[in-house]
Amino acid sequence: MKNIHEIRDPIHVFIKYDSDERRVINSRPLQRLRHIHQLALTFLLYPGATHRRFEHSLGVMELSDRIFQILTHDDNLKDQTKKQFPELSQKDYWRRVLRMAALCHDIGHLPFSHAAEKELLPEGWTHEKLTRDIILSQEMKEIWEDVTPPLRAIDIAKLAIGPDKAPDLDFTNWETVLSEIIVGDAFGADRIDYLLRDSHHLGVAYGKFDHYRLIDTMRILPASKLGEDDESEEQFLGIKKGGLQSAEALSLARYFMYSQVYLHSVRRIYDIHLRDFLTEWLDNGKFSTDIERHLSITDSEVTSSLRKAAKYSSKIGHEFANRIMNRKHFKVLYERNPADYDINTEAASLIKKSAEEKFGKNRIRLDSYAQKSGFINFPVLQRDGIFASGVSMSSILAQLPAVAIDYLFVDSDIIKEAKKWLHKNKRDIIKPYGEEE
Repeated sequence: MKNIHEIRDPIHVFIKYDSDERRVINSRPLQRLRHIHQLALTFLLYPGATHRRFEHSLGVMELSDRIFQILTHDDNLKDQTKKQFPELSQKDYWRRVLRMAALCHDIGHLPFSHAAEKELLPEGWTHEKLTRDIILSQEMKEIWEDVTPPLRAIDIAKLAIGPDKAPDLDFTNWETVLSEIIVGDAFGADRIDYLLRDSHHLGVAYGKFDHYRLIDTMRILPASKLGEDDESEEQFLGIKKGGLQSAEALSLARYFMYSQVYLHSVRRIYDIHLRDFLTEWLDNGKFSTDIERHLSITDSEVTSSLRKAAKYSSKIGHEFANRIMNRKHFKVLYERNPADYDINTEAASLIKKSAEEKFGKNRIRLDSYAQKSGFINFPVLQRDGIFASGVSMSSILAQLPAVAIDYLFVDSDIIKEAKKWLHKNKRDIIKPYGEEE
């Protein structure tokens, strides 16, 4: 690439980009990400968590490019793999597409990122769908068509969101592998970057792991059955056996960051208060999916309205704005307890229902989250050339638990009374239906 420029990224040393990429970085969708917090209101809990989606996007571009260079190096490609991917003859084109897709993979995010996406977008909409529409918009198409060589917008959109978020699009195996580089569950650059970056800014060690070693051992591997060395046509992103410990470290980093940071009770209740505020503040209680309106609203506009609403009781959303700006958040009354779930798996829901009857619905909030599984499987190339699954080769991955929470929050004004009430009545509330005294 010609006319290379360099900028320093706080986590990944240098990011290199050329004049075409500079134009994308300076576009409205990318510059908007300078005003979208990576971790919503987490800075109210961890003061250092003020980093934005913009630098994360730069980091994902740099990591994706590094992974691509390793995967497509001649020494790391088997003859069979080369035959299955004729697109390798256009390696320079697809490298540019990958870098642009990585750079743009988050441009559909709402203010404060994931804080209230599910509840505050119209049915059927996600930030990935918004990302796709922006990449395919006329404003961005003019950029893609003007770069050298011109890039197809649909190629960028596919790689930026992946087949799971675009089931209506047909993906080649090559496009699927490249999208895995960015958004893959196992080794996606998006996941690698946010774990390292969030850990760095929060000042915690949970998200750190040897990503250099992990990336150096990544390979495009066939989806062969366990214990076989035949090569099927379908290919996936995997690793050589020497990178297995780094892959374990990534999975552990994800587990600890979720359990210790992302699902921290104070962080979660601020998300809930923010969602309640936005439900009252937004037209019809939803964010607009119109691209122009989407690009015009950031954390800055929401924060300004939060400050005004917190100050004046006549403003829309005053109650929830006041809780956020003056740190009067709800407190934890109850959280998931294995002993209670041995008695009744609906313990949290039953306590919520009883608490609402006792104290009123507006003073109670239940927050539940459960990962589908604790591990993500991937192929591993052993030294003898035989392929195996990561889970079969690692007892750590096989036994990694899924993270799950149930927090029942109550208005801080009545927390002492509520705790006394729950201590006295919990056994009766959660006992199985029809159980005799």
